Amino acid sequence: MSSQNSVEKDPEIIQNNIKYRITQSEYDIDNFNYFEAQKKLDDALDIASSIDDKKNIGIIFTKKARLQLFIENLEEAIVSINKAIEVQRLIKDNENLGNSYKIFGDIYEKKKNYKQALDYYRSAQTLFDQEGLNKNLAEVLLSEGKTYIQLKEYNKARSLIEHSLDLAKRFELPKIESSASINHGKVYSVLGDYEKALNYAKAGLSIAKSNNFAEILNEGYFVLSNINEKLGDYKLSNDYLRAHIKLSDSLRQVKRANLTEGKKIQVLLNDQIENNKKQEEELKKEKDKNDLGTLISILSVALITILSLLTLSLYKNNNIRLKTNNMLHKKNGELIIAKEKAELASKTKANFLSTVTHELRTPLYAVTGLSNMLLEENPKPEQIQHLKSLKFSGDYLLTFINDILQINKIEANKVDIEPELFNLKKKINNIILALNNSAEDNNTKLHLEYDKTLHQNFIADQLKISQILINLIGNSIKFTKDGDIWIRVYKLSEENGIYNLRFEIEDNGIGISQEKQENMFESFSQGSIQINRKYGGTGLGLSIVKGLIEILKGKIYLKSELGKGSTFYFEIPLKYSGEEIKETKKPQFNETKELDLSKVKVLVVEDNKINQMITKKILTKMELNCEVVDNGEAAVDKVKTNKYDIVLMDIHMPGISGIEATKIIRTFDKNLTIFALTAVTIEDKMHEFDEAGFTDIIPKPFKQEEFEKKLFNALSKSDKPATT
Repeated sequence: MSSQNSVEKDPEIIQNNIKYRITQSEYDIDNFNYFEAQKKLDDALDIASSIDDKKNIGIIFTKKARLQLFIENLEEAIVSINKAIEVQRLIKDNENLGNSYKIFGDIYEKKKNYKQALDYYRSAQTLFDQEGLNKNLAEVLLSEGKTYIQLKEYNKARSLIEHSLDLAKRFELPKIESSASINHGKVYSVLGDYEKALNYAKAGLSIAKSNNFAEILNEGYFVLSNINEKLGDYKLSNDYLRAHIKLSDSLRQVKRANLTEGKKIQVLLNDQIENNKKQEEELKKEKDKNDLGTLISILSVALITILSLLTLSLYKNNNIRLKTNNMLHKKNGELIIAKEKAELASKTKANFLSTVTHELRTPLYAVTGLSNMLLEENPKPEQIQHLKSLKFSGDYLLTFINDILQINKIEANKVDIEPELFNLKKKINNIILALNNSAEDNNTKLHLEYDKTLHQNFIADQLKISQILINLIGNSIKFTKDGDIWIRVYKLSEENGIYNLRFEIEDNGIGISQEKQENMFESFSQGSIQINRKYGGTGLGLSIVKGLIEILKGKIYLKSELGKGSTFYFEIPLKYSGEEIKETKKPQFNETKELDLSKVKVLVVEDNKINQMITKKILTKMELNCEVVDNGEAAVDKVKTNKYDIVLMDIHMPGISGIEATKIIRTFDKNLTIFALTAVTIEDKMHEFDEAGFTDIIPKPFKQEEFEKKLFNALSKSDKPATT
């Protein structure tokens, strides 16, 4: 017996016992066995407290805080970590104090208090530096870098994650290495270096797979989905996204299973039963001492019985709550999965539309280009009508594609507001002037009624306002023969320089039935099939108008009566500006200085043979000297060895892309005029084009007049053409 007691009191055995429970609790946390981890930490704390082992007491409170962070009990986590820090400061345990600071940073990061999180991460970093604890340093640098990602300070994030990654590789820390690599990929993706982003993310994913780091693997799938989407590989992007959703669902179910209310109740009951046993043992000892102890025992047993009944009642009540909570968790899980599936479907649709419209634009370039050229080359009289029909069909299809892209962007919330100072009345007059020929063709008159008391200069997104008015006025013109259209603008209210304006477009055309009015602002909606065939149109104009007005924080309404006409009116807020608008006259190509075009050298970089022929023919007609290459590598070589005035660069080509080729050219020629001749959606890629160093962008298919204007304007700014 004495031998057994000596073993139980052996300091080394006690220490090993504590360390074993702490180590096992970490394993349980990593495997989502949160309540097993809690029990082991509580046992370890009882043992450490009994021998006043302050170092292990501090460590245990740090581990408890980490566990509470995992189960998102953040307020309890703060209490535990403060207890750990208090002990560790007292005994100057800098290594574990640094770990506690790191956990404190994680707690504040979870609370989205990023500045406070960074303060604790830096405190931990300082201690680890002082103690030479490079393994601990790698983890805290990674956490600091991830916090800077949340703050969108990507260059700071890149530097910290790079340092963390170096330490992780040097000291063979696969978990940190995999997470750091994936987050490095995320940073490089935002900074636009997709090749590096892809390499880092793939490397991190591979390590996570090899070591079964489920949470990191899940993050890796999501990061690689975003990178591949930016690279245009939508199939692979969707594959990674599906893997992410599947693993997210699996992890969510595992966590939910380990965080049920029933398990919490069971722990409470177990604690109550243990307390009851201890009290009964003490009462028996007291009974042997005196009669008074007997009375106390009886009363205590009665009290215990009452407590037990209360506990049982609590248990039953909690069972009811448990069932309700389980049902809510289940429904919530189903809603989350449904939401993720809907987001995946929306993302897949956006990717599909982006790919299809790009593929359609390339052959449309050939259709519109060839039909224009044939019309200008003295076709036979009987061919003219056919060619005009071909040109009309190509223009209609291009309008349809542009409308689909616009709807797609509005639904995906990718439309940015670009406010600028402009004259509202002058803008409306210009729109009326542009649409007047169409109105005259229908023997219809346009009338503007602009409130005389209303200011004219406002700050707003004038391009979107123009698009709204062009769509609505154009719509009225289409359905009004031998009639009138009134455009009215007046003030509804004004507060702090923000004017709430109403725009009305009223016509006395064919009108819209009450039945059809309910769906007029939905995509592909028109009055009827007969109206669609008679008047044409894609049925997307009003849907685009409604989307743009909502983006401008406005509302649109419709009043109409069949056979009497329609009134579309919308209200949007505009900011008044007393600033004077400075008129700047842009040089037009017909105003440029005399140029010897025969000496102007243009390099066309295009891999499509038909597009090569069309572009070369247009340039030859303009009397420009033209050379053609069909890939990016050849373009770089040509620019290095020859002098050109203009380069027309296609984007998607075999080998290096037009963007990469332009970046290379800009390393040795900063001033060369390079146009991106592209069928991609310009708005989505504008940032990439600017970074690559393009002078301007010419979207395909283009109008020949606009194409010629941009070329002449570029040439007029040059001192003299290049000479061979």
